[in-house]
Amino acid sequence: MSSMDDGRIGGAATARYARKKETILAAATAILNRQGVRGMTLADVAAQVGLNTTSVTYYYRKKDDLAAACFMRGLERFEAMVEEAAAQASPADRIVKFLDLYLELHRNVRLGQATPLTSFAEVKALKEPLRGSVVEAFNNLFRRVRGFFDDPSLAHLDKRQRNARAHLLMEQVFWSGRWLRRYDVEDYGRVRDRMGDILLNGLPAAGRNWAPQALPDPTPTSLDGLEWRETFLVAATRLINQRGYRGASVEEISAALNVTKGSFYHHHDDKDALVAECFERTFTVTRRSQLDARDLDADCWTQLVSTAAGLTSYQLSEHGPLLRASSLGALPEPLRGDMADGYMRGWQRFASIISDGIADGSIRPIDPSIAAHMINSMLNAAASLPIWVPGLERDEAAELFARPLLTGVLG
Repeated sequence: MSSMDDGRIGGAATARYARKKETILAAATAILNRQGVRGMTLADVAAQVGLNTTSVTYYYRKKDDLAAACFMRGLERFEAMVEEAAAQASPADRIVKFLDLYLELHRNVRLGQATPLTSFAEVKALKEPLRGSVVEAFNNLFRRVRGFFDDPSLAHLDKRQRNARAHLLMEQVFWSGRWLRRYDVEDYGRVRDRMGDILLNGLPAAGRNWAPQALPDPTPTSLDGLEWRETFLVAATRLINQRGYRGASVEEISAALNVTKGSFYHHHDDKDALVAECFERTFTVTRRSQLDARDLDADCWTQLVSTAAGLTSYQLSEHGPLLRASSLGALPEPLRGDMADGYMRGWQRFASIISDGIADGSIRPIDPSIAAHMINSMLNAAASLPIWVPGLERDEAAELFARPLLTGVLG
């Protein structure tokens, strides 16, 4: 056999190896997105691609190796989009191009022409040193997105403000994957235009300013003498937000709450019941804030900024944060559907306030549905804002994070 034949055989084997590796990554990403790091198994991935578990370990020795590879591949895809967007001439052009590239990729995934996009919700569930490597890559991506705002026209923005805006923009893109399925892919161009318009120009009609009014504390009050339950749910929410639904075990939750595992099960049938109660508490806080804002003797723009500012600040309060929506995907049906309906009711209430504001002239004509999704995304992301803005005080959060979304990220 000639050396040329050897090269062809070697090249074919390398190509087959690469194709199989991509197939495994695609299957693993879909399972990872549904079940999280702890819920994904090599056996599940192997079954999905028609291999046995031993064959998968030829490519990835351990489950965490495969999960980390899924995260890194996802970051590589975002890095390519960010690099192309960063080449645009102005901050506004960079933001719109980033949205355009993401929506085009999401469209191709929906059409089966591209592999699933990776959710980064469970990066913290990885073990070290893999977690550190993925987090470092994510931080590098974050710095590239922050570079969108490096421009002489934005000299008025300091590093903290650019950090907050970069976090806001990235979370708008990540979160949109949760609601884009409600749109046909033929509508994605319109979605891009509406999202870009809101990010760049905000929601207020001419002459309206950022002047949120203080609202009552929306923390649920105990009617049955069980004041400890609020403390219990806040602590559980914080741990689940930090570790993810599957990353936070009953043992860890019990330890964080300073109760025994037996005591935990005395109060909750299982972890799903606890998570459902944490979600219900989140819905109650959101609903109370929205209704209190709606009762203000003020136009709908003022009502909107008041509840958005209040809930953003609440995330950093002693009663915060609210439970992140990323835990929804790991819940079993029909519980997942019930909790998703709870989120949708909050979204609908924001959309209604915006619609009424367009009618009363205090909010300019924008898409209420998309704007409400974007406000939900901002509130969801506010819980992790202190990671990107170290030393952040509660009374700074609304100005730093809610105001840019509602009035425009370049202002």
